[in-house]
Amino acid sequence: MIDTILEYNKRFVESKAYEPFITDKYPAKKLAVLTCMDTRLTELLPKALGLRNGDAKIIKNAGGLILSEKDSAIRSLLVAVYELGVKEVMVVHHSTCGACYMSYEEFKPHMLERGISEEILADWESSKDVATWLEGFHDTEASVRKTVATIVNHPLVPKDLIVRGFIIDSVTGALTEIQL
Repeated sequence: MIDTILEYNKRFVESKAYEPFITDKYPAKKLAVLTCMDTRLTELLPKALGLRNGDAKIIKNAGGLILSEKDSAIRSLLVAVYELGVKEVMVVHHSTCGACYMSYEEFKPHMLERGISEEILADWESSKDVATWLEGFHDTEASVRKTVATIVNHPLVPKDLIVRGFIIDSVTGALTEIQL
């Protein structure tokens, strides 16, 4: 698959198909969106939000979550705010998210099948709290509220940053704002 992508990329560059996407690093709408990496959102989310290339910083991970105060998502948001001029943040989770059902107990057999040793897993279980780290959420609205609160209450986030939470329908793109 990667070789096919590389072949396509060569044609893309040679034909200058990149030209409509040229922009700078600063988000034109001064917006950051924290969302899930779900493939259904790759094109749906920007189109449903009316975003074009260069309009916003879109930060994606499994579930659109922030797991700790030093999480890479919060780091990315801080860079977006302090280096790139972001003034507003949208937390956008989605319907039928796979992170609702994630659990270490379900991952563990797959890890073993793929060659991760019992010893490594035992170390992660005892010293790194892998079960909590790989646990998903079971209530999407509550997860949005928790993520928004984590951003708003972070000691390095400025108090004037606007942070709002939403759930997007994974099929229609309809947004529902989640009240805190």
